[in-house]
Amino acid sequence: MTNSEARQQTRILVQAAAAICEDKKGEETRILELDPVDSGLSDFFLITSATNNRQSIAIADEIELRLKKEYGVMPHAVEGRQQGEWILLDYIDFVVHVFLTERRAFYDIERLRKSARPLTPAQLTAELTARTLKARAKTPAKKAAAKKAGSAAKPVAKKAAAVKPAAKKAAAKPAAEKAVAKKVAVKKGKTVAAKPAAKKSAAKPVAKRAAVAAAKKPAAKKAVKKAAAKPVAVKKAAKPVAKKTAAKAASAKKAPAKKTTKKR
Repeated sequence: MTNSEARQQTRILVQAAAAICEDKKGEETRILELDPVDSGLSDFFLITSATNNRQSIAIADEIELRLKKEYGVMPHAVEGRQQGEWILLDYIDFVVHVFLTERRAFYDIERLRKSARPLTPAQLTAELTARTLKARAKTPAKKAAAKKAGSAAKPVAKKAAAVKPAAKKAAAKPAAEKAVAKKVAVKKGKTVAAKPAAKKSAAKPVAKRAAVAAAKKPAAKKAVKKAAAKPVAVKKAAKPVAKKTAAKAASAKKAPAKKTTKKR
């Protein structure tokens, strides 16, 4: 909410409180619009008079009740309700003073606030209506200006929308060319990488054959050595056998000669 809107809302609340004072037979109801120098204290003072304590309390209670019920606003502070001689309702943006007639003359707030602009409830109402009419007159002008701006912006947006597809197509061509170049490069890389792999696969059987042949050569040498060693072993094994057969033959010849000598 802007400052002007907040001030307008405060005026509406002050107008409602002044109407309540008149409904409750308050006398000499006045509104003081405070000088901007005093705006830190409050924006408005609402002052009214009552003939007795009961009337002043009734006016204060009615203002508090109706502003709460109709506008959802509660006073920040309330003072002097028990005595009823001077009741103060502080709504921050405006302050309500309900005096007994003699007390009002004694304190004379209007004289103390000479810089304030005095207003009657009727004058405040007239100002509010004038302000509301001005605000209502401004809104159609704002809407018309917004419509013009929107209608002027639509052709530009359409042109921009028409330019975008052409730009997309122009941007898509280099992208397509890059994609084709990448595919060709990938294919070339695959073929170049496939050639060394083929060479490696062709070299593998040759290497295997060489390894098998190298493994077979020691085995052949060992077999030759074993074959050469066998006759020597046979010869060595044959000598003891010959010796044994010769010994047996000698023993067989000696045995019959002994037997013949015994018979005689």
